[in-house]
Amino acid sequence: MANKLLIIMVNTDPSNPSELGAPFFQATVAAAMEFDVEIVLTGRAGELAKKGVAEKIYIQKGSPKSVYDFMQDAHSAGVKFKVCTPTLDLWGDDLIPEIDETVGGAYVISEAMDDDTVTFTY
Repeated sequence: MANKLLIIMVNTDPSNPSELGAPFFQATVAAAMEFDVEIVLTGRAGELAKKGVAEKIYIQKGSPKSVYDFMQDAHSAGVKFKVCTPTLDLWGDDLIPEIDETVGGAYVISEAMDDDTVTFTY
């Protein structure tokens, strides 16, 4: 059995908040189960790494928790957040403190191809 879960958020659109719950929830659960978990934010989803963005998004209307709250919960559970370098060109480099590392495409491919890693994409 693999020991690592790699979640790549590339197609998830922050303007459609209903898409944002599952990746963070599943990452938090996997970390609680003591798996090594990373979320890589890239493409349109990379905007969530920018300060002030996720704080203003709510998965459901009327929810007391923002997307940023879910990201903080995941990070507190042990999930490592990474942002892809080209994403910084799109959204800037004023990043939330939960971003642990900036990585390139070669890192993502290398991790996804590792036999010890299961990869989910959103």
